[in-house]
Amino acid sequence: MSGALIVTADIDPRDLAWLDRLRRAHYPPNRNLLAAHLTIFHALPPSAEAEARRALARLASEPPPRASIEGLLDLGTGVAFRVMSSGLDRIRRELAENFHGLLSAQDAGGWRPHVTIQNKVPPKEVRPLLAQLRHDFRPRPLAIAGLGLYRYHDGPQKKIASYAFRGVSSSLQYPHN
Repeated sequence: MSGALIVTADIDPRDLAWLDRLRRAHYPPNRNLLAAHLTIFHALPPSAEAEARRALARLASEPPPRASIEGLLDLGTGVAFRVMSSGLDRIRRELAENFHGLLSAQDAGGWRPHVTIQNKVPPKEVRPLLAQLRHDFRPRPLAIAGLGLYRYHDGPQKKIASYAFRGVSSSLQYPHN
């Protein structure tokens, strides 16, 4: 099957609901095809699907990594929450080593974990939201429930597998448009 593979850190539904509410309020509706998300890799080749499934299942056999929202990022045409997690950083490094030679330029260029809540708007729309969010911002924990594998093909991505971290209910549903 064709279409690049996308790997995400699945956010616990309680935190995801809050982030997605902000995203729906501030992301242009005609461009908001996905729920809020935390992408680890944007474009693995479709031929790596079996290998990705094995690697994600192995990594999800561990307890969930700790993560927190530590600040805001000005994306120029949007706003995102900056996520900090040494556990997710380690997972990403292991996956990057596993997929050495298969990473897109974007994925090979490093990782700045974030959850985008506004994008593809003029900078004049970014500044007020950034100021509002900075005024009210307090660091907060972010619960990571699992790892997700998606396929992108001419439109919204489609989830093809979920891997709940050890101790996290595998029956959790992750709302993606």
